Amino acid sequence: MSDPQNNPVPTRLALADGTVFHGQGFGDTSPRVVEGEACFNTSLSGYQEVLSDPSYAGQIVTMTYPLIGNYGVNPDDVESGRPSVRGFVVRELARSASNHRSTQRVEQWLAEHGVLGIAGIDTRALTRRLRSDGAMDAVLCTDGSLSDTELVQRARAAEGLVGKNLVATVSRPEASEWSDDLGGWAPFQGKGEGLAGDGGERKRVVALDCGAKHNILRNLVDSGCEVTVLPYDASPGAIRELKPDGLFVSNGPGDPSAVQPTIGHLQELIGELPIFGICLGHQLLSLAMGAETFKLKFGHRGGNQPVQNLGTGKVEITSQNHGFAVAPDTLDAAGAEQTHINLNDRTVEGFRHRSEPVFAVQYHPEASPGPHDARYLFDCFRVMMDTGQSPGPEAMDAAQRARNRVGSGSAPC
Repeated sequence: MSDPQNNPVPTRLALADGTVFHGQGFGDTSPRVVEGEACFNTSLSGYQEVLSDPSYAGQIVTMTYPLIGNYGVNPDDVESGRPSVRGFVVRELARSASNHRSTQRVEQWLAEHGVLGIAGIDTRALTRRLRSDGAMDAVLCTDGSLSDTELVQRARAAEGLVGKNLVATVSRPEASEWSDDLGGWAPFQGKGEGLAGDGGERKRVVALDCGAKHNILRNLVDSGCEVTVLPYDASPGAIRELKPDGLFVSNGPGDPSAVQPTIGHLQELIGELPIFGICLGHQLLSLAMGAETFKLKFGHRGGNQPVQNLGTGKVEITSQNHGFAVAPDTLDAAGAEQTHINLNDRTVEGFRHRSEPVFAVQYHPEASPGPHDARYLFDCFRVMMDTGQSPGPEAMDAAQRARNRVGSGSAPC
């Protein structure tokens, strides 16, 4: 591991459009070239959650916040067993980790797991380029024998994310039980009144691991579920054997249309049991119903994305991480209706099936660095397992009010 302040390793980030940024390497700076899709995240905090989120597999992530690493890393705030990013880009790497929970510096953690980062570049210029031209293939390089021109050629020849099943690289290989809840980190709103977390009957849930974040699983337990996690390609028969009350489809990386095993299995299971999906799960369920997805220009990644619930009119500030979206004009024919919309670009952020117990959201109601506006959606899943009906505006409003301890009424809260 190198020290980017006292013993810098010259490192370059080359984009497929021909742009090359020069900076200092950190993390695993052994001589090599790392390929990935360059993207950016606008969160002000939560870099450890970003780094360990399996949804970032295959991507070189740029943080727009200028100082990263100031509170170090610790083993409790990870969303998976290791960093999932291909590379990490920051403006300035903090010289010290100042937090009582920190166990090591971010560059030490990345070095242990073989992840290369680059510091000291103009991340504002990089982000503007990615926002104008879109997320693009890129390479990070610590090999001084390669020219800038060769690096740009390597970026242009990269495979990219479209058509690649990255879920297969991050899903757990076998079944496991998950019992951890939010513990002392539960938001002050607590649990919805009358739900399992307040003493009600617990529900048996199977969670398909397409790259599931730990905090999603914690929230499922917190909302009254006993959770068994299965690999992303678990067969309908394997799911049925567990006799679940409901099925959850997790977040994950890459192109949803490439995850054909899961799409085919969901087609068979829709209408058989209640199903809730988040992020990639939202996209996989839409494809299983017959809707379509498309690649966004630069994606949504950050803890400050405004989303409106079309049924209640309420606006939630959400955390997001996705590069694909559901085509809104294909939902109706698939038997679904849009429930949430992104107020920045009007893309689909949620849907419910009209006749079957299926609903999903594109954003992350469990995210730790963002607000907790959307945790009521886990309660909606719990209620859907009781009623057998996907949640409409009244059910969502009731769950949100119960979660926030707000009385009924017509005025939005």
